[in-house]
Amino acid sequence: MPDVAVVGFAQAPNVRSTPGTTNGVEMLVPIFAEVFAKTGLSKEDIEFWCSGSSDYLAGRAFSFIAAVDAIGAFPPIHESHVEMDAAWALYEAWLKIRMGEVETALVYGFGKSSAGQLRRVLALQMDPYVVAPLWPDSVSVAGIQARLGLEAGLWSEKNLAEVAARSRADAASNPAAQFSGTVEVADLLDAPYFADPLRAHDIAPVTDGAAVLVLASAERAADLVDSPAMITGIEHRVDSPSLGVRDLTRSPSTAAAGRALDLDGVELAELHAPFTHQELILRDALGLDERVRINPSGGVLTGNPMFSAGLARIGEAASHILDGSARKTLAHATSGPVLQQNLVATLEVLS
Repeated sequence: MPDVAVVGFAQAPNVRSTPGTTNGVEMLVPIFAEVFAKTGLSKEDIEFWCSGSSDYLAGRAFSFIAAVDAIGAFPPIHESHVEMDAAWALYEAWLKIRMGEVETALVYGFGKSSAGQLRRVLALQMDPYVVAPLWPDSVSVAGIQARLGLEAGLWSEKNLAEVAARSRADAASNPAAQFSGTVEVADLLDAPYFADPLRAHDIAPVTDGAAVLVLASAERAADLVDSPAMITGIEHRVDSPSLGVRDLTRSPSTAAAGRALDLDGVELAELHAPFTHQELILRDALGLDERVRINPSGGVLTGNPMFSAGLARIGEAASHILDGSARKTLAHATSGPVLQQNLVATLEVLS
């Protein structure tokens, strides 16, 4: 089966709200043009299109079909969609190329979280019979997870503030970031609680945004860019959606995905951690030590567009291969309540 590489990545600015429609067309058109300019491709060169979004978040039926307006009506396209983060759309496109059905694919994700109450929307991911009717919002559930780790001595509030401070400092070099800048850990610890023990800086902001990746077979990729980012491994594992049957301070599915991959030599990792303590859980699950740089983009704590944030982690990790600043990187995407589903990928220089 042919190997697959990332040859292009672009993302819309991560913003608190946008006047655009919930189908994402206004965010997608500019980044489609950007990624085509980077690769020298046109839409006629793309053999498969796959997107990730949520009609429920958009508040309209078939919003993903409306988003196809960003591609254009002609020529006809071969298109698919997943109702979750577009990192899983990338998985489908990756399989399409691996099976030899196509040589090129474009993957995109979009989400307009500002259109509704995101905390309540995400409550509906819970068990529909015994949990969702209680409306436990996503931030409060994450607060329970953080409290369990504090009580177990796995991390401290200072550890969480250190993650937030580092993320904002790193985001200073990311023009798409929603938040960035230098902050002192002591000042963060003086901030009031938002959902005890979480403070506002511990929580990824509500964000509107979109991202796009172009994939190609290894043979085709070598003709498109100087240093394609080869996807050398990709694994997806799932934990129980029932909060009461798993240890929320750990992520067994992430650990299992990591064990199935070769993580030796990883130089940097982009982790999809919407809360500061979840970065600590993911680092432990993947066995990432201080030699691995975590979230040089600032991560989703500095901008968390629903349904494209996971895809953007893969794009950010690939960017370091594409620009020659790294030879092996790791990307992670999550979906579901408190790290329930996890996808891990490794990317390397095409040899």
